[in-house]
Amino acid sequence: MGALSRTLDATFFALSDPKRRGILDRLGRGPATLSQLAGPSGLTLNGIKKHVGILELAGLVETEKVGRVRECRLGPATTLGEAGEWIEAHRRAWEGRLDRFGRFVERAP
Repeated sequence: MGALSRTLDATFFALSDPKRRGILDRLGRGPATLSQLAGPSGLTLNGIKKHVGILELAGLVETEKVGRVRECRLGPATTLGEAGEWIEAHRRAWEGRLDRFGRFVERAP
């Protein structure tokens, strides 16, 4: 298992949960503390820490201790870029297969 595979696994796992996607949506509007993320999500502080930790491991979120709070912000777009490239390559492959299948069906008696 290569580094890209581990990165993709972590990214897709992080994105598989609607709460984590909601956290990313919120951080898209700007940095927020763990408490600010927990309030509207309906999660406990420990629950939000768990989700943010998964996002952080995937490189989608960065956190920093600022005074007495932990501030979260979106991470570099590299992991999403790698996931997007993987999806695009597979989309093209499947489209090619479906195009070939369509031509086969059209030629069938």
